[in-house]
Amino acid sequence: MTQPNVLLTNDDGIDAPGLASLYEELTAIADVTVIAPADNQSGVGRTRNGTVTLADHPWGYQLTGTPADCVAFGLGGGVETEFDFVLAGVNDGPNIGNYVIGRSETVGACVEAAFLDVPSIAVSAYHSQDYHCYPPDQYEFNQPAAITRQLLEQLTSANLSTDLGFLNINAPVNCTSPPLRLTRLVADYAQRVEYERDKSSVNDGSHTSIPDRDASQHDLDGTTIELVDKTWPHVDGYENPLHEADQYQDRYPEASDRRALIDGAVSISPLSLTPMSSHQRSRH
Repeated sequence: MTQPNVLLTNDDGIDAPGLASLYEELTAIADVTVIAPADNQSGVGRTRNGTVTLADHPWGYQLTGTPADCVAFGLGGGVETEFDFVLAGVNDGPNIGNYVIGRSETVGACVEAAFLDVPSIAVSAYHSQDYHCYPPDQYEFNQPAAITRQLLEQLTSANLSTDLGFLNINAPVNCTSPPLRLTRLVADYAQRVEYERDKSSVNDGSHTSIPDRDASQHDLDGTTIELVDKTWPHVDGYENPLHEADQYQDRYPEASDRRALIDGAVSISPLSLTPMSSHQRSRH
């Protein structure tokens, strides 16, 4: 394959430093067209909008839409270029575990590309102590971008793009020469529901357990509840899990994406859309 045509997008917005680092690396080996959201779209997954607004950008285009909108525009005939790859990132925090991947807008762009039959790579960054790279202007994304460039070069030279599906990469920003691992997503997730106490009688913001199940529905109307994700066993929500992660190291096999982060390695997880077999289709 000659120099590939790459559609580059992200979820943090077209002015994000992670996208700039990846653009700089990729332009050395590919013809890159940036089609990215005009502003931050974190947490939208593969959400699509029916209508978006388009504007020119020195690197390509910006849309008032989601990463999936950007991919749909680029691959659906919005530009004349026929793209060989879609790359999304560099995201300013890791995307690991099957539950987080299901929400990820960086991965959501690649899922959109997979539906449109174009191989893609989602690239996310993490810090081996801070976990999230936020605020992003305080971190350098050069290493995740350079690793992605090397991987794209290998895929292009070996002509493996047709068998790729899409890859989910999580690379450290602060580890020298981190090892690369072929990994799989981990299924490790729990949810906690908290009911907020009546603020008229309790002003400390504390929470209580689930109300008496004999209470009428009317008694619960207007109650504030908090849905707390537990994507690591020892933290709630989006807290940094790496401070005590070594205590849970044996919980995750070495071939898992979370273990790679605990060990300061690069996690590369192949993903795909699994179509129904002909036997399955015949039953519908």
